[in-house]
Amino acid sequence: MIALDAATVLLQWAVGGMAFCWYTTRRRMVGLGYGWLLRGTYLLLGLGAFAAGLILDPVPVREAAALAFAVACLAVLGVSIARRRAGVAGQRAEHDRRTARVAAMTGIERTRTSTAGQADAGPEFPPVLDLVPVAIGAIGLVAGAIAAGGNPFVSLLRTFAGAAFLGAITDAMLLGHWYLVQPGLPRRLLHELVDALGWVWPVEVVALLLPTGMLSVFTGAVDDGWGGMLGWMWAACAITTIVLVGVTRAALREREYSAVMAATGLLYLAILTAFGTDLVARAVLAG
Repeated sequence: MIALDAATVLLQWAVGGMAFCWYTTRRRMVGLGYGWLLRGTYLLLGLGAFAAGLILDPVPVREAAALAFAVACLAVLGVSIARRRAGVAGQRAEHDRRTARVAAMTGIERTRTSTAGQADAGPEFPPVLDLVPVAIGAIGLVAGAIAAGGNPFVSLLRTFAGAAFLGAITDAMLLGHWYLVQPGLPRRLLHELVDALGWVWPVEVVALLLPTGMLSVFTGAVDDGWGGMLGWMWAACAITTIVLVGVTRAALREREYSAVMAATGLLYLAILTAFGTDLVARAVLAG
């Protein structure tokens, strides 16, 4: 059995989100503001996990890790802000590539970015720093999974699969919005997050089906209190999520810029069903 523990869920969300923050920023193409947005958001979630753990059901190692995670996010955010003048190499290169392409097609020359000026500003922010809070938070997730009881392997699998699942869908939705801020951003970055979500989905679903899991709700061995309705609601959320992932992939294959906005709208729906997939199962099995 697994417990619907707010502290663990919030820490899962924050750790998974920061992991996929690195997954995108490692390409050095997305603007600095995207990293600032994610680090600030997950810093607050880490503090929320710390507070929820202290108030509801303390697990000392998890709470210590959640607080350290938030501090690490703040430190990494500070490094990124301090090195903001150096910019992002991939973003500059993409800007210059597009500028050269427009000039070749139209004969209109635009000012290119100055790589020399950026070099004088000092070293760029190293995206690998985003993995520091992830490593710290993972310690708290292990503690939370063990404290939940039951089969340790299943509990750990569910905890880390849930972290990746919630983090991937949240970052994909936020990145989709970032294209409004940075319209020239290559679409493949969003493709990568959507593809990652597609790979994580079966791991999440299988983990929640393992004994004692959602299969026990369907057989009646676990009473959901609603005559099995919550079990079918969970199944609907899980199936709808992967369908939306497939439709989002199809939308991103369209060449028009509006396809990115359509994909973002679909991800809005997917984030609701993804959270339903994870949280409904936790609520049912906690009973």
